[in-house]
Amino acid sequence: MSKPISSIMQREVLSVGMDDTVEAVQAFMNELCLTWVPVVTPEGGVAGVISATDLLRFISTRQDPVAMRAWQLCTYKPIGVQADAPLESAAALMVERQVHHLLVLSGDRLVGVVSSLDLVKEMS
Repeated sequence: MSKPISSIMQREVLSVGMDDTVEAVQAFMNELCLTWVPVVTPEGGVAGVISATDLLRFISTRQDPVAMRAWQLCTYKPIGVQADAPLESAAALMVERQVHHLLVLSGDRLVGVVSSLDLVKEMS
């Protein structure tokens, strides 16, 4: 039987709030050298994700990063799997959707994240 994705997920999830400014999100990501970050609701659900590419696109528009909120910039309906999903199906989903990170959920609640590197380490 295959291991569940929860067996390798990172349980400490760095995230930003929906009402955080884009300026604050950018500073947070830069400080921690993050390439993406989940945007969470006050209830612990996931509204979306903001990637470095999203930030670059935003910067190119020359809009005010203090006036824009995370919920306005994030990509909605991020790719996620339930905590009991098999490793192999999570890996296949990442390849199919061409993403390097998966949100791990319990119902609608964010409980962890898995990167492509986490899967490579586990499967090698």
